[in-house]
Parts: sequence; structure tokens; C-alpha cells
Amino acid sequence: MLNLLLATVEPAHATEAGPIEGLRQTFVHFGVEPKYLVMQVISFLILFGVLYKFGIKPTISTMEERNKKIADGLKHAEEMQAKLAAAQQESAALIKAAQLDAQKFVDEARKAAKEFADKQQADAIARAADTLAKAQQAIELEHKKMLDQARTEIARLVVTTTERVLAKKLSEADRAAYNEAATKELTAV
Repeated sequence: MLNLLLATVEPAHATEAGPIEGLRQTFVHFGVEPKYLVMQVISFLILFGVLYKFGIKPTISTMEERNKKIADGLKHAEEMQAKLAAAQQESAALIKAAQLDAQKFVDEARKAAKEFADKQQADAIARAADTLAKAQQAIELEHKKMLDQARTEIARLVVTTTERVLAKKLSEADRAAYNEAATKELTAV
């Protein structure tokens, strides 16, 4: 800048009064007083120092704190998001395990119900078979009893008919012998 100012100075002035005097005259020519310029520079430096200490420096520290808080907040948000994802995965795993347990209990209940139904059916079949066997035995017993009664009656009728045919009275011994013979013949039939 000094070179620019020196270039605007006329060469005649520089040689007559010296270079510093020529510079002062150039400043004066432009309306700049050197003593005021030095004071303005000093005032500017003082003002800059005060502004830096009380304005710029606190603002920068506040911005740094805010940036740190924002970074911490973002870091915390990422951590919470990771924890949320982990909690969702854990809850999904717990739900799946609960569903598997519930399905297992349902299957076991179905199996137990089927076994109970099969057992009840087998018991009912066994009772029905037992009842049928008892009924068969009762029928056979009744059949034998009826056959015995029929044989006795037929034997009595044969004896009675034979008595009438022979027209004579038989003794008890003869009657028993005829009954026995008739029973043997009827049993053979």
C-alpha cells in the first residue's frame, strides 16, 4: 500500500523535501492525518481486543458447547436407537419363544386328549365285550336250562304216553329207567 501511495506522489516533491515529507503531504492531500491514523489503529486494536475477549471468545465457546451438546445428543440418539432395535429383537424373540411354548402346550393337550379318548374307547369296547360275553354265557345257560326242562318234559310225556300205550302202571323203578333211557336218547340227538 505504501508503494501505491508513493507512486501517486509527484517526483518533484520527493526530491525537494525527502521521502517522508512527501509521504505526509500525500496523506494530507488525501485527507489523512498521520497522527490520527496511528490513534485510530491503536483504538481499533483496543476495540478488537475487547470485542474478542467479551464478544467473540464467549460466542465461540458457546458455539463449541452447543456443538458438543448436539454431538452428545446425536450419539445418545444413536445409542437409544441401537437399544430400541435390540429391545425389539429381544421382544420378538420372547414372543416367538412364547408362541413355541404355547404351541407345545396345545400339542401336548391334544395328545393327552387323544390318549384319554383312546383309553375311554378301549375301556368302552372292553366293557361292551365283557357285557356281550356275559350275555352269551347267560344265553347259553338259559338255553341249557331250557333244553334240560324240555328233555324232562319230553321224557315225562314219553313215559306217560308209553304208560297209556301199554295200559299198565309202571313202578317207580321202571319209570326212572325209561326216563333215563329217553334222556340218553334225547341227549344224543
